[in-house]
Amino acid sequence: MSVIRNLGYGAALAMLLATTTANAQDLSETQLVNTLGQVSNEGAPIDVALLVQEVTENVGQGVANLPNWSRLAGMPQLTVEINFENNSIAIEPSSYRAVGQIADALHHPILSKNKFLVVGHTNATGDPKHNLKLSDERANAIVEALSTTFAIPASHLVGIGVGSELPVDPADPKAPVNRRVQLINIGKAN
Repeated sequence: MSVIRNLGYGAALAMLLATTTANAQDLSETQLVNTLGQVSNEGAPIDVALLVQEVTENVGQGVANLPNWSRLAGMPQLTVEINFENNSIAIEPSSYRAVGQIADALHHPILSKNKFLVVGHTNATGDPKHNLKLSDERANAIVEALSTTFAIPASHLVGIGVGSELPVDPADPKAPVNRRVQLINIGKAN
């Protein structure tokens, strides 16, 4: 079953990731829009290239406390459990409802002019470098689904993988709950 977590604001990614869970079917478009629409365009823009550099240079070491990744903690975001076939980028049909609900929210006038970071995560099963590559491919699979199937402008979506570097359940890094996708509003699209 697909799950969306309303993460709101917080001081650290670890604290953000420990929030209440709701069934995707229980969240309305209004709730999604309200959560993702709480963005401030103040401050320096998020540099995706620096995010990629930090995670690539720190594979297997965690990234939550790195400068550019820690900036993301205070941004409006949702964590979505998207089921993929094992060791694959193929989205399981059961997850398309959640992807569709996200697409509906992204078409809303409040969000339609914004840019979103789609962050892919894996659990810690397997080699960290393989997990990083797989999470990046999964993030890009969600970007592709949103842009092709649901007509979200591709220029408003940026996929990035973080592997198993930011587990929801750090006590059990191999837990399935650590396989997920985050959607983070990074401000107005250019």
